[in-house]
Amino acid sequence: MKIELWFLFFCAYLFITLAPGPNVIFVVQNAVKYGYRKALLSILGNLTCQAIIVLLVACGAGAMLEKSPMAFFILKVIGGVYLIYLGVTGLLNQRRKEGEGKKLGQKEEEKAVPSCFKTGFFVSASNPKTVIFLSAFLPQFVSPDHAVTLQFLIMFASICLIVISVHLAYSYLAKNISNALQASGLSKAFSKIYHTIFIVLGGGLILGNR
Repeated sequence: MKIELWFLFFCAYLFITLAPGPNVIFVVQNAVKYGYRKALLSILGNLTCQAIIVLLVACGAGAMLEKSPMAFFILKVIGGVYLIYLGVTGLLNQRRKEGEGKKLGQKEEEKAVPSCFKTGFFVSASNPKTVIFLSAFLPQFVSPDHAVTLQFLIMFASICLIVISVHLAYSYLAKNISNALQASGLSKAFSKIYHTIFIVLGGGLILGNR
């Protein structure tokens, strides 16, 4: 891959990643609630899914999914329902935590480590549009003069660098905002906004056009 082509890819993907989506919101939520170590686990789950998606794109799965409207619709509904589930359970858990006090908060903290990676993976996998988008996006930066496999590896390494940097930057910003809100007693409202966004994104995924 030529350096000029890689630079174009890097800038384009960075611009795309800067637009907050379910992955960013989930990582930020974990950073605010549990700290940066759990946020990194969420990012690792996201990137593991991204690695599989890039592999599928390299094998032509995006084109097959685009030609099968029923399969796309089913995956879209499953993904939307999962995001709504995360939002609803988050709101219910917060209400239960408020009712039962700090004891539940400690249990929730203990359960966070194994669930962050798994949920991060499934949040990333919740939108089948990602496969179709990357299948149209990545090949534009593949040069026929170089090994295709190596170019996909370079692009995925770049994706990892961009995702980790952007997600941690958002997490740092959100954590500082949350600390300020906590001092003013508005942290609970901030948490409810996170969960509500998941519900809205899930509904938008289900009802949205291709």
